[in-house]
Amino acid sequence: MHKVMTRPRSRPATTRPPGRTDPRRPSAARTPARPLRTPPQPPPHPTELFTERLLLVLSGQKPVHWAARHIAHTAFDDVARLAELAPFNVNDRRPTIHRIGHYEPRPGVYEVFARIGAGPALRALAFRLSLGADQRWRCTAVEVGTPAR
Repeated sequence: MHKVMTRPRSRPATTRPPGRTDPRRPSAARTPARPLRTPPQPPPHPTELFTERLLLVLSGQKPVHWAARHIAHTAFDDVARLAELAPFNVNDRRPTIHRIGHYEPRPGVYEVFARIGAGPALRALAFRLSLGADQRWRCTAVEVGTPAR
């Protein structure tokens, strides 16, 4: 005796959606990959931020007042004088930062030195950062080394 099923069969989960007549199935090559989650990066060190900021001013790419709130009164005159000379503007090429280093003589003070590529020569940039009472970093001294001839 043959048994006859009277209940309708349920569709397997791998069938096509209703209305789709395309026999192809999605493959791993055609489905977009989920983007990888990268861990959050730590914020840049204040010495890196200020090196970039001073470089933009001293190369003539930004005006001095753009960085005025980050420069203490005693160093502002030096930065303004140096910005007029544009020591890092060589043949209208953008200067590049080759290396940044710093020394912390006491907590809340960094003495920063950087090698800056300006044209065919490397130049030196040195400045001091001090943490103010308002917990903001300010540049308190700036010096620029000229290339040896």
